[in-house]
Amino acid sequence: MRAKPHALALVALFAVSGCAGNVGGQPQAGDTRFVAGDGKVTVFPAADRKAAPVVEGATLDGARASVAAHKGKVVVLNFWASWCGPCRAEAPVLKDIYAKTKAGGVEFIGIDFKDRQADALAFERTEQPGYPSIFDQPGKVALSFQGTVPPAAIPSTLIIDEQGRVAARALGAVKYNDLLKAVTQVRDE
Repeated sequence: MRAKPHALALVALFAVSGCAGNVGGQPQAGDTRFVAGDGKVTVFPAADRKAAPVVEGATLDGARASVAAHKGKVVVLNFWASWCGPCRAEAPVLKDIYAKTKAGGVEFIGIDFKDRQADALAFERTEQPGYPSIFDQPGKVALSFQGTVPPAAIPSTLIIDEQGRVAARALGAVKYNDLLKAVTQVRDE
């Protein structure tokens, strides 16, 4: 028996809205559902961390950025888009925490996701984050995390530890104290 089109649309709606579980914990391998995020940062125990995939690409200004270029450092990846209201709201938080932690060996890389380059460049001119953003219009960087800890919302923030493992994840706009605490905790391990 074939599923009716409206039944398939309903299933898709529930999948996209994040009604299925495991929102608070570390996702299972292959779990790429997008869920509504509350900005809470979940730090994973060191023994449970998975290696991050290769993250590299052309930046919005035409240079190149990669996690590998910061080997041995903590790297914060923030998945954002200019059309995302919560991304705009969290931009000053990310900028300030980057400025406070850079001297302590923490690097930030933005991942501009599913966006128009002109809009993303305008966003960066306005926000002036101080760190580069990879232009990932097709979403390849986000998809590369399938099987590890996917960024399952826009915005999402992942913290990569000094060993190149996903140490923490926040879904939704991050809160200042929560992100600073998580970045500091991972850096000081």
